[in-house]
Amino acid sequence: MAKINRRQFLRGVAAGTGALTLAACGGAATTSPTAEPTTGQATAAPTAVQATAAPTTVQATAVPPTAMPQSGMGSTVEITYWGSFSGGLGEAEQATVEAFNTMQKDVKVNYQFQGNYEETAQKLTAAIQARQTPDVSLLSDVWWFSFYINGQLQPLDDLMAAEGVKREAYVDVLLNEGIRKNTVYWIPFARSTPLFYYNKEAWAEAGLEDRAPKTWNEFMEWAPKLNKEGRAAFAHPGAASYIAWLFQGVIWQYGGRYSDPDFTIRIHEEGGIKAGNFYRDTTQTYKWATTPKDVTQDFVTGQSASAMLSTAALAGVEKNAQFPVGTGFLPEGPAGFGCCTGGAGMAILAGLPAEKQQAAMKWIAFATGEEWTINWAQRTGYMPVRKAAVQSESMQKYFTERPNFRTAVEQLPKTRPQDSARVYVRGGDQIIGKGLERITVAGEDPAKVWMDVKKELEETAAPTVELLKTVEG
Repeated sequence: MAKINRRQFLRGVAAGTGALTLAACGGAATTSPTAEPTTGQATAAPTAVQATAAPTTVQATAVPPTAMPQSGMGSTVEITYWGSFSGGLGEAEQATVEAFNTMQKDVKVNYQFQGNYEETAQKLTAAIQARQTPDVSLLSDVWWFSFYINGQLQPLDDLMAAEGVKREAYVDVLLNEGIRKNTVYWIPFARSTPLFYYNKEAWAEAGLEDRAPKTWNEFMEWAPKLNKEGRAAFAHPGAASYIAWLFQGVIWQYGGRYSDPDFTIRIHEEGGIKAGNFYRDTTQTYKWATTPKDVTQDFVTGQSASAMLSTAALAGVEKNAQFPVGTGFLPEGPAGFGCCTGGAGMAILAGLPAEKQQAAMKWIAFATGEEWTINWAQRTGYMPVRKAAVQSESMQKYFTERPNFRTAVEQLPKTRPQDSARVYVRGGDQIIGKGLERITVAGEDPAKVWMDVKKELEETAAPTVELLKTVEG
């Protein structure tokens, strides 16, 4: 067989992409509009820690071991990686593992699919208790901190240095979320942001410009023109589909926030009430927004003319929509622009032998490296996490061919890290999301709802705040 080089191999794998699901992000097969897989409130961790069957494998083309430089680690070190993607995203995740295993012989990654983000985190909790942990695990933005604060994640800076991985190589806003006390614990892999998606046919029918609305006020003028029998102008998800992730940008746009970094809860303040009233008005007063069970499916079938969805939903939406799709930045509110990041990163479990620690970092360096992050981004719709990848000829060509994806990359520098109440309080996302359901579905007064949510967040956050004092001082 003729030898092929690394770049040829990467192109070959990219060409073999299977059809992606509509999932915005991994775990179980889902059509969640957010940066995470659809699921309900997390339950107690199961006692079993065995991996479930992995999704169908994408076969990688064979390539000589010399295609990737060897580090001289000696005999092959085997490590276990727990992933959280199924369907097309799962195939892309497995292709990443197979590419790494084929292109070098120092490290062999054993891939095990664990279910969606919540299921993976629950199984990891059980595995830690049973002292049967994987070496590397994918962890979502709302889960990695729980393992960090309990001392279960390995500091990564020394391992990164030994592998030649520099902090500054990553997109700052994506890497910085995994840093505590100036130490890296969580490296970005499958990262996303919300975008405004719209149905171009519905827009044309309503006589609107082919663009996303610049402000929510502008969209409120457009919405009555988009609303008609069998089609709403806009759709909101529910708590299980992470409405709290999408609303986070909106509360910032109205001058509010869920909390301060020190866990002081602010959701009940004026900005939060205004943003809550805006959401309530869309469903209760003006009635141009709906709350379907599956927002992505609602959008691609034309039952809603627009929605906020994750960048990671883009490939599936474009494939399955019954009309041309447009994307734009999130509309601005009275206080300006607001948009958060989301998704998942990789972490190494604490307490591994040194040989396994470095092998694990070698795997992460590949999966989040410049060449493979290009491949991953183009296969899935997730953000390229390396700065050089964003500027690469391949990605620039891709942006030209796929202007909807360019929107996500151009919006990324305007994003900001999420509020502590959602990502660091265990279950905070669902606490806020269920409050939003009371507002959008039941039409309750945001002032009352947010006071209830504030109390629950404070009670839930109390153990974390105390533990954080011990861990970080």
